[in-house]
Amino acid sequence: MIKPRVRRTEALHLLPSAMTVLSICAGLTSIKFALDQKPIPAMALIAVAAILDALDGRVARILDAQSRMGAEIDSLADAVNFGVAPALVVYVTLLDKWPVGWAVVLLYAVCVVLRLARYNAQQDDGTLPPYAKEFFVGMPAPAGAVSMIGTIGLTLQAEELGWSHHGWWNSIWFLAIWITGTSLLMVSAIPMKKVHTFAVPPNLAVLLLAVVALVAAAAVVVPYILIWVIIIAYVCHIPFAVRSKRWLAQHPEVWDDKPKQWRAAQRATRRAQPNRRSMARLGLRKPGR
Repeated sequence: MIKPRVRRTEALHLLPSAMTVLSICAGLTSIKFALDQKPIPAMALIAVAAILDALDGRVARILDAQSRMGAEIDSLADAVNFGVAPALVVYVTLLDKWPVGWAVVLLYAVCVVLRLARYNAQQDDGTLPPYAKEFFVGMPAPAGAVSMIGTIGLTLQAEELGWSHHGWWNSIWFLAIWITGTSLLMVSAIPMKKVHTFAVPPNLAVLLLAVVALVAAAAVVVPYILIWVIIIAYVCHIPFAVRSKRWLAQHPEVWDDKPKQWRAAQRATRRAQPNRRSMARLGLRKPGR
């Protein structure tokens, strides 16, 4: 009776690595579809690879199946799925007619590898403050992949709207600047919040569910526009992430608290700032000073 349970447990421990391998297969197959001039399935498979990448780590933690080998496979999968695959898909679909096209996608792929290498090195860095785990350093590789396939989505959306086959959205200058900017963001030191750090107040739970429903509908009706809404929303969050990390760096007294308490302290500080400004304009001081 014991042996079947042990085998079942061992099989479950292989599940996260199996999901990672499937994500690699999805990423590589996206290249095959791009070579066959089928950009939509290619984009969809990169999205599938991103979903599997987000799930495999969580499944590993739930099953207590984390291992050094699994971490290495996951890192290699990220290099393939978010570096090599988007670079080749975008090159084959949009940039193969221009020599500079290969240069910009090569830059992107190299920056993904450098970004992943830095991330792995920081995982073993015991000198970082506790709040560092709340932030990415530079744009994460999956966000870079979304930015890349967004260029294809823009072109496909223009075709659906009946616009000219040649416009700023598929010009070499726009694509080169956009891809280069994405590449530099990934290797930059700009802090960006991790998804799990975003907290939704209980009173906004219903609104969040409504937004999820709208996103699901948009994924079916206007998927290309949805991609750009996600990209723009992500870029807009960067100033808030920079401000949040700067606040934490200036308040070491909260480092030993839980992240939920950090966020509460930050909100309290922000609410107090307008009052301080108003008092300063009136020449007033706080009592006791």
